[in-house]
Amino acid sequence: MSNDEKRILELQTLKTIAETLNQSNDLKQMLDDVLRKLLHVTGLETGWIYLIDSDKQYRLAADHKLPPALETDNKKAMCRGDCWCIDKFADGRLNKAANIINCKRLEDAEQFEWGETNEITHHATVPLRTGNEKIGLLNVASPNKTHFSTEELALLEAVAFQIGTAMKRMKLVENEQHLALIAERNRLAQDLHDSVNQLLFSIMLTARGSKEMTEDQQMKEMLSYVQDLSQEALSEMRALIWQLRPQGLENGIASALMNYAKVLGLELETDIQGVQTLPCDTEEALWRIGQEALNNCKKHAQIKTASIRIHRLKNEVIMTIKDQGAGFSYNEKLPLPSMGLQGMKNRVQKLNGTFQITAGINRGTEIEVKIPI
Repeated sequence: MSNDEKRILELQTLKTIAETLNQSNDLKQMLDDVLRKLLHVTGLETGWIYLIDSDKQYRLAADHKLPPALETDNKKAMCRGDCWCIDKFADGRLNKAANIINCKRLEDAEQFEWGETNEITHHATVPLRTGNEKIGLLNVASPNKTHFSTEELALLEAVAFQIGTAMKRMKLVENEQHLALIAERNRLAQDLHDSVNQLLFSIMLTARGSKEMTEDQQMKEMLSYVQDLSQEALSEMRALIWQLRPQGLENGIASALMNYAKVLGLELETDIQGVQTLPCDTEEALWRIGQEALNNCKKHAQIKTASIRIHRLKNEVIMTIKDQGAGFSYNEKLPLPSMGLQGMKNRVQKLNGTFQITAGINRGTEIEVKIPI
């Protein structure tokens, strides 16, 4: 292939990749599409993308036409264990496209007879970046290919840069949507406060005043019932407003949780240390998890007291929420028994934390959350 032909292929590849990256805001779909297009336009056989977090934990984010040996057992060989490219990435030795790396996973596949490798033994590997942050690896390979030229590596680096830029764009879009959601929650909370909340309060006062104006005992009982219902609805509305718009969180997680417990009518024992300067996303996650846990105490524990312990250590924050109420039967090997508990766990996992429940019938419930900082 002449230099002009190589240059045309390079430009066509970059154009195809750019178009693909601009067509999706879903990360998984985007990575799947761009990997498939890259292999098609370059004539390579297979590829896979790892995303790697700040703790050097990796996950297989996309793959295309893996050899059978790496597909077996739900791609187990690709999702666990060490390999040379990830090791080099983790210790900082992999800063640009590597000319060739002999694949340890494929060597293990042959040694332990996991299946057919389609005569693929090596792969090129390229770091994915967003700015100065390395976020993962792009790996590509073909049968019997044991060398990538300088031009091929340069093209792969350009594609990797495009992928990293697109991921950064998607993160900014996600943050913008998150801010818009917060603004909408605040608006809705204010609307509820100004309209429904005030209306319920007026109904309660009207019922109270009307009760003083009649001597009919049956009418007094009915008005008392209306007054009680209005008071209960008002309490529920105030709790809803707190969920939509966490007033008081600007004064810290401790103030927010104690005030929310008062709204629910719970007595809350607190032990909170070192949380004045938590990251915003961590503080919001603890707040939302605390809300849900206190709601559960109010609705299900059949008890009016609970305790919360939040301690910030050097590299993590730990929150424990405990009650001595009715509890429930729980087996950690089974799925979580409610959407609320699953929602708590999902929030923690998004921040790379851990979520643990200890519960038993008539033995209360304890929830422990650990989030790295």
